[in-house]
Amino acid sequence: MPEPVPFTDIQMDEAIVDRVAEVLHSGRYVKGPVVERFEDRFAAACGVDHAVAVDSGTAAILLALKGAGIGAGDEVFVPGHTFFATVSPVLSVGATPVFVDVDPETYGMDVAALSEALDAASDPAAILPVHLYGCMADVRRIRELAAEHDAAVIEDACQAHFATRDGFTAGTAGTAGAFSFYPTKNMTVAGDGGMLVTDDPDVARRARRHRNHGRDADGRHRVLGLNHRMSEVHAAVGLEQLDRIDDWNEGRATAARRYSARLADLDRVETPTEPPGAEHVYHLYVIRVPAADRDPLREHLGDAGIETGIHYPTPAYDHDPVVERLGERSLPATESVCRRIVSLPIHPRITDEEVDRVCTAVERYFEGAAA
Repeated sequence: MPEPVPFTDIQMDEAIVDRVAEVLHSGRYVKGPVVERFEDRFAAACGVDHAVAVDSGTAAILLALKGAGIGAGDEVFVPGHTFFATVSPVLSVGATPVFVDVDPETYGMDVAALSEALDAASDPAAILPVHLYGCMADVRRIRELAAEHDAAVIEDACQAHFATRDGFTAGTAGTAGAFSFYPTKNMTVAGDGGMLVTDDPDVARRARRHRNHGRDADGRHRVLGLNHRMSEVHAAVGLEQLDRIDDWNEGRATAARRYSARLADLDRVETPTEPPGAEHVYHLYVIRVPAADRDPLREHLGDAGIETGIHYPTPAYDHDPVVERLGERSLPATESVCRRIVSLPIHPRITDEEVDRVCTAVERYFEGAAA
C-alpha cells in the first residue's frame, strides 16, 4: 500500500499546548478572561462589534435565531444542500424551514430561486444562507431580497472562516453570523466550539443570556436557556489558532489552485468555481463527476491510499425529522449535486507532491474508464 494521503490534518503545536497548560494551571475553566479575549479578538478580526463564544457551531446558529427573535411558526429560508446542523436549529426554535435550491456551480443558495420562494411566502422571517465548503453565498443580493421582505439574515459561516465576497467578510453581512470550531474546520478549539458574531447589541445580549441558562449579569434567569458556554481551555486553543488562520487559508487556496490546474483538462471532472469578487477559503475541495463514476472513483482512490469524502450525500430536506414534519419535496439542482460530489484531500500542510498524486490517480481512473 502506498503512503496514504490523509483527507485532513489538524493543526496543533507546542505554543497551543503551552497556552492550554497555562489555563489548566490557573484553575479557572469556565466564564473567565480567556474566553473574553477570544471573543474580543475574533470580533475584531471579523470587523464586528460583538462575538459570543459558544459550545458548537450548531449552538451559534440556534442562538443567532433566538437572538433575532425567530420562533414558532416563522418561515426560515435555507438551502437544500447543506449539513443537517443548518436545519436542526430552525426546527428546534419551532420555525418552519423553507428549502431553496442551490446554484450547482457554487453550491450556495440560488438567489433566483430564493426570490421566487420569498414572493410565494406568507410572511418570511429569516434567510439562512450557507457559505458551503468555504465559498460565500451571494450575500449582496440576499441582503437586498431580505430588505424587500423585512427578513433577518443569519449566515451559516461554519465552513468559511474569513472568506470574503463583494466586500463582505463571512458572517458579517446580515443580522448575525455563526462559525464552527469543530476539529476539521479551518480553525479549531480542539473539540466542539462555535462563535456568534453581530453588530446588533440586542442580538448579542440575548445570545449571551441564552448560552448561560437564560441568566443575566444580575443573576436572574430571565428566559429559559441552556448551557452553551465555551470553556477557557477551548478558548485558549482558539486564540492560538486565530493567529495562524490567514496563513492556513492561503495554504488551502494554494493547494486548490494546483488541483484545479491539474484537473482542468478532464472532461468528466468539474472543479470548484470561485464567483467574481469572492475569496474562497476551501474548507473542502469538492469536485463533481458523473454519478455513475463517483463510487468507483472513490474506490480507485482508496486503493491508491487516498482518503475522500462526500459532503453531503443526502439533501437537507430528506432527513427524517424534516420529512416527518413537512413531508417530501424535491429540488433538482440539490439532488444532482448530492449524487455527483466528491471531496478530495485538502489542508494547509498538504504538499504539491500529495496534490499531484491525487490528480494523477483521478486522471488514471478516467483514462481507464474511457478505455
